[in-house]
Amino acid sequence: MTTLRAQEIVEKALAASTADAQITYVVESSEANLRWAGNSLTTNGAMRSRSVVVISFVDGGAGLAAGTVSRTGTPDIAELVAASEHAARDAGPAEDAVPLISDTPPGNGDWDAEPASTSIEVFSDFAPALGQAFGEARDRDERLFGFAEHSMRTVYLGSSTGLRLRHDQPTGRVELNGKSPDFTRSVWSGVGTRDFRDVSVADLAADVQRKLGWSQRRIELPAGRYETVLPPSAVSDLMIYLYWTVEARDADEGRNVFARPGGGNRVGERLAALPLTLRSDPAAPGLETTPFQVVSASSGSASVFDNGMATPAVNWIEDGTLSNLVRPRAWALRTTAPATAAIDNLILEDPNATASLEEMVAATDRGLLLTCLWYIREVDPQTLLLTGLTRDGVFLVEGGEVTGAVNNFRFNESPVDLLGRTVQAGLTERTLPREWNDWFTRAAMPPLRVPDFNMSSVSPAS
Repeated sequence: MTTLRAQEIVEKALAASTADAQITYVVESSEANLRWAGNSLTTNGAMRSRSVVVISFVDGGAGLAAGTVSRTGTPDIAELVAASEHAARDAGPAEDAVPLISDTPPGNGDWDAEPASTSIEVFSDFAPALGQAFGEARDRDERLFGFAEHSMRTVYLGSSTGLRLRHDQPTGRVELNGKSPDFTRSVWSGVGTRDFRDVSVADLAADVQRKLGWSQRRIELPAGRYETVLPPSAVSDLMIYLYWTVEARDADEGRNVFARPGGGNRVGERLAALPLTLRSDPAAPGLETTPFQVVSASSGSASVFDNGMATPAVNWIEDGTLSNLVRPRAWALRTTAPATAAIDNLILEDPNATASLEEMVAATDRGLLLTCLWYIREVDPQTLLLTGLTRDGVFLVEGGEVTGAVNNFRFNESPVDLLGRTVQAGLTERTLPREWNDWFTRAAMPPLRVPDFNMSSVSPAS
């Protein structure tokens, strides 16, 4: 049986349409991974997959309705298109209905080319270096655990308005855990990458070794507010949650932290004491991502009608001031504000920053240095109050030096409020979010110094 190419599926689906309009996209994915435990590889593998999404638009007289149906593999195209059109006819008029995108955005790839792919060969330099790290950890009577994953995702998007768009998205990540033989000490290091050529196993292992050394002395501290240095990974997890909340409609209708008391939103209001800029850019070096919208279902932050819309660089916070919110075209038309699309990367910068994380620690008289955060959950959407736990190393800094590891804490903090209390930001660097890296890996963040980070209770978690 002949397998249809992704481009052929798109063209056949569009040709089979009897609806008023249609968008079809195909995602070709390949993945390779390594996993290890106790200084030994446990599994490795590679896989491939395909998903097909058809969105039909039908005008039933009261307004345009949308219906989305997806399948994996190579489906029966006629059945898939018919199911999508049936879903559209059963749906009521879409409140986000606007004319489909017809102008080709910049940055679209070669439509006719075969999909990009990855394989286990992506680890050809990484794996031997990992083996060396295993031996060195074994000699120190330490244990290494973790995984490395690399995926390549190619999307082909076509529309009845003439769009033919394609994008290749490489994504990689490494997480390395170090533990003592009795498992009473646990630390973490991680990194994101596009191709593994920039991953230094030696640097990751050295970071783990240093933190395990710091953890040999244990200090118990009570809950309270502490001067805290947050490393880039911890900062990214907090800022990503903030980013997921910058929906204009929720703000305009008073449902999130960016709503202005009395009505409207807080665009133009200063949020950060420092001249921080929080931005997204699909062309950011090392963090490149899809330069157009690919949407399977409408929400407050995206619309199926906006498929193919260009996603240019945008500053969400500029010089400490809230400057933009995510706004699909339909909501933009209602509010006479510009349409602004979410982008799959996030960068926080202070143009005046010069200090590294190590220099910020050296300048700390007494405070805490975190490793990462996890189990982050929202407590109050009106203030974006979050709660979560510290994980894999909270260290006490005294006189500019790490003097030991302290117990873990549960924290209660709003990332919006945190920006207003941050007194120092360091140099921005690419980082791997710990909590959110299943969904969001492309981040660059600085370390931040907060004078009164709220450790609300002691946690028994390790």
